[in-house]
Amino acid sequence: MPQLTATAVLQLVLLLSAVPAQYFISRWSGSTVAQRYHASTRLLRIWKDWRTSHLNFTAWMDWADQQMSKVKSLIDFGQEVPQESLAIEAMIFDNDQEFFGASKKVRSPRPPYVFLRVGEVVMERKGHMVGVVVSWDSELRAPPQWVDRMYSSSEGPKAERTPHYKVLFNGPGPSSVFVGYLPQTQLDRITGMRPDIPTLENYFTHFDGERFIMQPWLRELFPEDGKDDA
Repeated sequence: MPQLTATAVLQLVLLLSAVPAQYFISRWSGSTVAQRYHASTRLLRIWKDWRTSHLNFTAWMDWADQQMSKVKSLIDFGQEVPQESLAIEAMIFDNDQEFFGASKKVRSPRPPYVFLRVGEVVMERKGHMVGVVVSWDSELRAPPQWVDRMYSSSEGPKAERTPHYKVLFNGPGPSSVFVGYLPQTQLDRITGMRPDIPTLENYFTHFDGERFIMQPWLRELFPEDGKDDA
């Protein structure tokens, strides 16, 4: 009888677990066929990577670091981030191309269709995460590759005319931050809540009970957002 190595046994266990794993995915990963398909595809790709690396621990850690990097560069919730797009998404923190709300141009006059203001607390509709608006663009300003990935060909023209907001959210750790660039249609204003998000002091002086009050440098960029600042 052939001898089985520890690695072979572990691989066999993982292989046999594919069927219950697929059942788990079909039961819990989504309510639509498309959602279950994408979840199954992602699991199989992960398994292939594990098998190729012979379940090497270093390879596993590298993969985990890559996933965390994708999460930290959050731009759209629930979207899988291809590895080749990470360089583009790093622009969300700051860039010289004026993408993702990074423009240093004064936003005045304020268009009437821009409903949210810098300093307001918002909730993201998909994941119900609470964040704070730190910048906005009256129209979508992002690299074409990012737009093509986030929006279908039919959604793209409408999205390009939709106000987009740069929003800070709490990250997984006590000192980590998610930075989102989200359309107005995915955000709701909320009041009576003060989220404790790291780095907010870089943008705001204090919280007045309803919204955060901008630092002087930020008020210069969004003068009409801060007309009622106290």
